[in-house]
Amino acid sequence: MTSAIRFSGVSRHYGDVRAVDNVDLDIAEGEFFAMLGPSGSGKTTSLRLIAGFERPTAGEIRIFGQVAQGIPPYRRNVNTVFQDYALFPHLNVRDNVAYGLMVAGQPKAQRHGAADGALEMVALTGYGDRKPSELSGGQRQRVALARALVNEPKALLLDEPLGALDLKLREQMQEELKSLQRSLGITFIFVTHDQGEALSMADRVAVFNEGRIVQIGAPETIYFRPETPFVADFVGSSNVLPPEFVAQLTGRKAHGALRPEAVHLSEQGHSATVRSVSFLGAATRIGIRIGDVPMTMLLPKSDTFPKVGDTVTVNWAAEDLHVMDRA
Repeated sequence: MTSAIRFSGVSRHYGDVRAVDNVDLDIAEGEFFAMLGPSGSGKTTSLRLIAGFERPTAGEIRIFGQVAQGIPPYRRNVNTVFQDYALFPHLNVRDNVAYGLMVAGQPKAQRHGAADGALEMVALTGYGDRKPSELSGGQRQRVALARALVNEPKALLLDEPLGALDLKLREQMQEELKSLQRSLGITFIFVTHDQGEALSMADRVAVFNEGRIVQIGAPETIYFRPETPFVADFVGSSNVLPPEFVAQLTGRKAHGALRPEAVHLSEQGHSATVRSVSFLGAATRIGIRIGDVPMTMLLPKSDTFPKVGDTVTVNWAAEDLHVMDRA
């Protein structure tokens, strides 16, 4: 595996605040890599360290094998797409895309030709003469992408780029970004706090919490085999079961993770009291309690559901209960 980005013991501290704390990370060339975590977990700071907008307090960063220390952002073979797009309102779309090439001193005809090529890449052929104010949110996002890609970076850094879009457009852009990354074959590093976004788009996901990476792996592994209660709860809102309850079920005293969709009504199993019922459209979320243990189950579309206060019997397949020995 050829490394695009490598962190070796990287930290970034602000006084007593450890924004990034002794992180080791290896991102492969050509990989779609997601950094996932809540606000303040260190993911955006890590991205800014790669871009060169921040300097590490300790440790070493290598970008395509080259030590990044001392290399300014404009000389790093990476470009960043920001959530707010950062487009110049007084420039038309073509000149926004070509801005970096203008700063680099390219002739007007050459940079405009490259900008039109980049706009074609993001399905905005013919939009070069428009102003950003004449575009939709999704179109402005594409312009920001084109501007980042026109310099032909080896890695594209995306800092929550879809956060300002509505749900339907965000889902459409997720598909387009993944398709674009496959066609270009370059490294995409994507920062998000949206679990579904990370799981659906990334080849691998790093889950951040309190400045550290708490788990890294394929989306399926992160989802079905979380290593800590934090990962289980944050990624997909799993039922995190206490060690005493897990010991009764498995004989192993450790926290357990059980996805809500794995829990179902059954003729045999565990007696539970219904605490809440929430209709979600394609499914209904049922809050239950087994003894002192609160849990959630997701039931598919049906004509009848239990009501609050009902006593029901629930069960799950033994293999769906993941015991988190590391926790």
